[in-house]
Order: sequence, then structure tokens, then C-alpha cells
Amino acid sequence: MLLEIDITNFAIIDHLHLQFHPGFNVMTGETGAGKSIIIDAVGLLLGGRAQSEFVRANTEKARVEGSFTLNPNARGAIFPILDEIGIEHEDENLIITREINREGRSTCRVNGRTITLQILQRIGEYLIDIHGQSEHLSLLRVREHIDFLDRFGNLWEQRARVAEQVKILRATRNEIKKLMVDEREKARRVDRLTYVVEEIADANLKVGEEEALKQERELLGNAELRASLADHAYRSLYGEGEEEKGAIDLLNEAMQSVTALEKYDASIRSMFEEAESALAEADDLARSLRAYRDSVDHDPKRLQQVDERLDLIFRLKRKYGDTVEEIIKYGENAAAELATISRSEERIEELRKQEKQLLKEIGSLARALSDARCEAGERIAREIETQLQDLGMQKAKFGVAIEQVDDPDGVPLDGRHVAVDTTGIDKVEFMVSPNPGEPLKPLAKIASGGETSRLMLAMKSVLAVADNTPTLIFDEIDQGIGGRTGGIVGNKLWALTPTAQRVDGIPQHQVICITHLPQIAAFGDTHFKIHKEIVDERTITQIEELNSEQRIDEIANMLGTGTATTRQNAEELLKETESSKQKAVAVGSRQ
Repeated sequence: MLLEIDITNFAIIDHLHLQFHPGFNVMTGETGAGKSIIIDAVGLLLGGRAQSEFVRANTEKARVEGSFTLNPNARGAIFPILDEIGIEHEDENLIITREINREGRSTCRVNGRTITLQILQRIGEYLIDIHGQSEHLSLLRVREHIDFLDRFGNLWEQRARVAEQVKILRATRNEIKKLMVDEREKARRVDRLTYVVEEIADANLKVGEEEALKQERELLGNAELRASLADHAYRSLYGEGEEEKGAIDLLNEAMQSVTALEKYDASIRSMFEEAESALAEADDLARSLRAYRDSVDHDPKRLQQVDERLDLIFRLKRKYGDTVEEIIKYGENAAAELATISRSEERIEELRKQEKQLLKEIGSLARALSDARCEAGERIAREIETQLQDLGMQKAKFGVAIEQVDDPDGVPLDGRHVAVDTTGIDKVEFMVSPNPGEPLKPLAKIASGGETSRLMLAMKSVLAVADNTPTLIFDEIDQGIGGRTGGIVGNKLWALTPTAQRVDGIPQHQVICITHLPQIAAFGDTHFKIHKEIVDERTITQIEELNSEQRIDEIANMLGTGTATTRQNAEELLKETESSKQKAVAVGSRQ
């Protein structure tokens, strides 16, 4: 829902700030007052074309900012887009800003973050339908007609079953395609995989082997140094013969002195024990060092073997992975792929049978779905034609074209094969003939103007159950219709809003309508008057929300000259309208 819009230096608008009602908002005013300019500003927020002419004279840039609150359906569609581009969304609020400079260049922002025009257009599709500007109208996007029809006919579950089988079919065909590669490429692949599997298998790698080898190489490479250090330590303890005493000889001399000292002072018994223990530990250490020295293995051949093994692992890591575990895994995967290729012919045959069975099942499901769409199409056509009669288009015809496209790889259907995707086998397009004697034509090609707006209103009334667009804007909807039809139009517009309090589960919309008919304006929950003023010899557009008395005056002016009679007629029109709205709410609450 559009909560508010702020427009600055846009065309003849100096500055406007509007806060919209969640229900039916009407805008009235004289021709040329700037009503359509506001619609242009909204269109700009949705990703419409930026033009330098939009920038108010003698200013550097125009700025339009809209604040939206998103219902669950809109959040489900828009939040994934925001996630794609890394824009945070803490709640249901969304702020869109668009600026245009005098050169016609524009900047788009969502929640303060700059985005591309394409992203803005994607987001805008889920926010507002502008009836009168076809580029912002979901009903004119042919690709969405099938979605409208399926939601209207309550066919979504049936369509989902088709989609599930089609996804399986696509996966099956993709596997077949992978298996049916060029024979020469397959032979090259087999040779490559065979080499990989054999090379890794011949290496006979073991997890943890590389670390153990590095440790062993460290020992073997420093064998001479290790032996020398151990010998030096040993000789430091035992000495170099009779001429050079070692640490143990000196400990023995110390032991003799402590023993002699104990004869004179028995209290140093503990020192004697410490000296005795130190001598014993030094002797044990010397024996251990001698044994270690004698055990050091000077084995150049084994060192060479370790180096060669580590070099092999290094070369394999460069080709197949950063660790031994990754190399082993690579070999396992290569062996599995080799086995798959080796039995590909058998697998292809299995998949062909599966593909044939899937096509048969999908054909049956899609045929049933297509039949249901044809029935829903007839129903929707009757209901829309009834709505058009109420809106003064008694001779208008509506239809739903449902066709299939031949495809030799498609599903069987009545002796032919037709294309299929996750939506089924049908191409759906809405068709219309606004005037008697004219054939049905694609909805996207009908003329614009009030006739189009009334047609869209009729479709919106019928397709409300299938339409999730939160805000609908109607421009020029009253062209070519009189007061009686205007009242019907106003009632239908109001019935689309939350204030109608429908309880039939149909989605409710915020509606904004620009109108010249008092019968439509009388149904508004909020009434805005747009007018032009000349300030400092410059024309500016002003807008104000009318209170009850001001609204009577505006309706009276729309009915004719502002006399006491027209004012009385305006009061009666507003009372009658309010009464009919209350009755409709009461009926809805009892259903």
C-alpha cells in the first residue's frame, strides 16, 4: 500500500506531500490542474522513463519519494529481490526515491541504497497497477495471464502437480544429454579418467602419511648433527679420559667432600642424599645419551626414498587437491565417473524408458489442467462481460485464447506432440472486442483511454481473487460515461478496497482514482482537490485533503455551478452514496 508520496520540483509541482487512505482515494480538479502529473510521478517511482522535461523550470533536479507498507504477498515477492542485492528489510516498510537532473539522468534508491532501474522496475511490478499507463499494468503482461486464470479457476494445486513432473522430466533429459556426449570426447574423457585413477591408485596414499614422512625426513637429514650433539653431551658428563674430567667426575669429588663433612655435622644428611641422587641421575643421563648416539641411523638411501615419496605427493597435490585426503577423494570421484561412462549405454536406455513414461503421465495431467482452464476461461468471460454491461459497454465481448505449440520433444496430445513447461501445455492470452462487429483481439493491443480503464475495472472486479497487486490507480476511467454508469463505476472501485469489508477471501486493494464525475468521487473514503495557483508569476500545483463541508462544495462544483441547488444535490448524492456503502458493509458482514 502507498502510504505517502513526496514530490519536489516535478513539472509544475513545487512541492507536494500526500498521505493516502488505505481504502478508496479520489482526486478531482479542473482540467490542467496537474492531476495526471501526480500519476506521472508515481509512474516514475515504479521505474518509468525519466525525462528532463519532468524537472521544474529553473531548478536543478526533480525528486519523488514514496513510502509503502507491504502486505504478506508483496513481501514474499519483493524481499527476495532485496536479498539478491544485499538490501536489508527489517519490517514491512519500503521507501523508494527517484531523482532526475536537468540532463535527464536519474538515480533510484530503495531504503536509501542505490539500485539499478531494472531492479526498480521488478519491484514496482508488485506494488502498483496504473490503469491508463500500460507499462505499469499487470493485466497487459501476457506472461501473467495464465497465472490470473489459474488463480481464478483455483487450479494452482493441479498446476503444481504438472510442474513437479516436468522438473523430473527436465532432470532426466539433462542426465541423458550429459551421457550422450560426442564419442570422441567420451573416449578422451575415459583415457583421462583412467590415467587419473591409475596414478592415484599406484601412489597408494594413506591419510596422515605426508606428516609422518616430513618428520622422518627431518630426522634422517640431520642424523650426523644429532649424533654429534649427543656425543658432545655424553663427553661433557664423562669427560675426555683421565686428563679431562667430566661433570660426573666433579660430582664424585663433591660427593666425597659431603661424605667427609657429614662426620662432623650430622645435620647435613639431606645434602648427602641430594648429592647421591644427582650423581645417579647424571650417570643415567650419560648412559641414555650414549645409547641415543649409537642408535642414530645414517641411511642416505632411506632419506632418498622419503624425499622421492614426498615429491610424488607434492606433484599429486598440484593436480588433484591440497591434501592427501582431497587427492584420495578426487580419485574416488574419477573412478565413479569412469564407472558411469562405462555403463552409460545401459543408463541411457533406463532413462529413455523413464522419459517416455514421464511424457505419458505429464500429458495426462496437462490435458486435465488444460480442460479445466478452458472451463475457467468460459466462466471468466461470462463474468467479465456482465461487469462490462454494468459499466456501459453492453456490446463488448471477452474471451480467453488457450493454445498449444507443436514440439517434437513435447508431450503426446491427440496425435501430436506439444510443448510443455512448469505451467503446463497452454499458452494463455486474454482477448477483447470493445465494439460490436469487431473480432476478439489481444488485450495488450486494445486502444488506451477511458474504454480501456473500464475494461480493466471489469477485469479487476472479476479477477480480484487472482490479483495480489496492493495498490490500483485509475486514470481517465470516466471518459465517455454518464452519471448513472459513473455511480456503478464508483461502487465497483470502492468494493475493491478494505473499507468494503468483504469476507469472501478476495484480496483487498488500496484504490486511487482521478475523476471528473461526482458520482465516482462521492464513493471516496478520502477526497483530494487539485488546483493551480500563480505564485510570484509562476504556476504551481496545490493539493488539499477536503473535509466534509469542502467536499460538498467540490461535488457541487462538479455537478455544475456552485448554487444552493447544486449544493443540495451534492449533499443528497453523498448521503445516498454513504447509505449504499453502509448497506454493502452490512450485507458483507452477514455473509
